[in-house]
Amino acid sequence: MPLDHATQTPASDTPAADTLTDEARRQIEICNACRYCEGYCSVFPAITRQRAFADGDITQLANLCHNCRGCYYACQYTEPHEFAINLPKALAEARAESWERFAWPGFLAGPFHRSGVAIAVALIVGLAALFWAAQALKPDGGEGFYAILSHTMMITIFTPAFLLPLLAIFVGLRAYWKEVGGEPVSLAHLKAAFVDAAKLKNLSGGAAEGCNFEKGDRFTNVRRWHHQAVMYGFLLCFASTGSATLMHYLFDMPAPYGLFSLPKLLGIPGGLLLTLGGLGMAVLKTRGEKDLGAPALWGGEMAFVLLLSFTGGSGLALYAATGTAAVPVLLPLHLGAVLTFFLLTPYSKMVHGFFRLAALVRDAQQKS
Repeated sequence: MPLDHATQTPASDTPAADTLTDEARRQIEICNACRYCEGYCSVFPAITRQRAFADGDITQLANLCHNCRGCYYACQYTEPHEFAINLPKALAEARAESWERFAWPGFLAGPFHRSGVAIAVALIVGLAALFWAAQALKPDGGEGFYAILSHTMMITIFTPAFLLPLLAIFVGLRAYWKEVGGEPVSLAHLKAAFVDAAKLKNLSGGAAEGCNFEKGDRFTNVRRWHHQAVMYGFLLCFASTGSATLMHYLFDMPAPYGLFSLPKLLGIPGGLLLTLGGLGMAVLKTRGEKDLGAPALWGGEMAFVLLLSFTGGSGLALYAATGTAAVPVLLPLHLGAVLTFFLLTPYSKMVHGFFRLAALVRDAQQKS
């Protein structure tokens, strides 16, 4: 069992929130005195703008961190030095604690982080079984997938499953914004944040050659590229669904859609990027050092990455199987994966994208 550096007594495996915040504050204050890593990412310039760090400042810095780990490998004060600096881990644990604290309803936050694979698999299988059973209510008309499950049934299920998680995320972001001292947002702040997010600048490690996520002496942009593949893949899939919705309701053009239709031109490359990027991130997670993140949450993070990949891959498999006997089997699996993804978004690592964007907006405010 690890020791608490202040008391030299055994530390709990699940330290309290105030302990995590205090440990992150201790390390940040040492980093602020050293300032060797100023150019690594947005965290270190943000640190140097302050002398004292309130709890809200720690929350902001934790969510601004992208866990590229370059600072750890460059630091002269890591163990066995008595300062025992491990800033990536300290911020990762404080960050995960903030997601649980801001989650709404709060009791749903912890279980996925600690038992993510089991929960994701159980939900996918359970929901797929329900969709499979619902095929007994086969509609009288409809083409393609709508000949198996009616459009009305899909809309009735997925509309609240999409909107309620968004409400939960909004409640959490509102609490976050209040804690970090957020101000009214201008277009300039939003633009700066979205540009940083689009480029994933903070995964570059402060240099064009990338960061050290996999190995301390190896600079690489591979993690950045996989993150970009997942991010843009997800956005393309979302745009595909949005374009199909508009075509259905505004232009009276219901599915199925051909290969060269807008939903397919967006959805197929989006699914490929989501699947391959997610698998790449999963491989990288097996190579990275667990103790430079939040070790207790490693399983939940891996479950989230694999869920992303399965959602994209099952969608591609379903499209490839169009018109075959495999569709009634693959359709419930894909819908179960999508519904699981939606329902778990506020409580899985997917929520990090929303909080990190908010942190970038707040950082843009503090720079101005």
